[in-house]
Amino acid sequence: MKKTITLVAVAFFTAVTFTSCNETKEKTSENETVAQADATAVTYTANTAKSKIMWSGNKPTGTHTGTISLANGEIMVTDKNMEAGKFSIDMKSITVTDLETGDGKENLEAHLMGTVEGKEGDFFNVNEFPVAMFEITSIEGDQYKPTVNGNLTIKDKTNPVSFTATVSYPGDTMFLKSDTFTIDRTQWGVNYGSKSIFDNLGDKFISDDMELQIELHASKE
Repeated sequence: MKKTITLVAVAFFTAVTFTSCNETKEKTSENETVAQADATAVTYTANTAKSKIMWSGNKPTGTHTGTISLANGEIMVTDKNMEAGKFSIDMKSITVTDLETGDGKENLEAHLMGTVEGKEGDFFNVNEFPVAMFEITSIEGDQYKPTVNGNLTIKDKTNPVSFTATVSYPGDTMFLKSDTFTIDRTQWGVNYGSKSIFDNLGDKFISDDMELQIELHASKE
């Protein structure tokens, strides 16, 4: 029976990148209502050429790192206090930074994006799910070192996440850099190589935990 259930899971769920701060595993809870900004808030628009999400995933034989770009985004600020914001993440921009061209870089990027025939669902299946979304639900703590809470949607699955960040406002711009934080990829149905989902993987598993760090550059509209 256990083997049958595993096969069903492979068929339907086999197809990382924001719940606890720093290196704690994401906790499952109900998603929060998206935050709304005051009518007087100033809108900062994301600079998608500079902004990025850095990711890291590991397995017994080593670690891979990379980046993902934003498709668009905006954040609303009043008196240098963040109030609300939402960001679209371009899942077709996944890159691997620890490998060189010709050294498996392109193959791993294609596998992660799901552009390899027959392996579309292993990870992010970007042709079916080209965009992920992060929407702020609340901001807590100091305005320059806040905790950002939000809903992260990947592959049409939404889970709450939180991270601490450092924020500054040079001139008419805004810069946010999060501390490194950890999510459990299986909460978004990214189950490939997960020993919490599949049995008998031995040392061929990939960690459920993915580390993320966000760099957001934005400017006043």
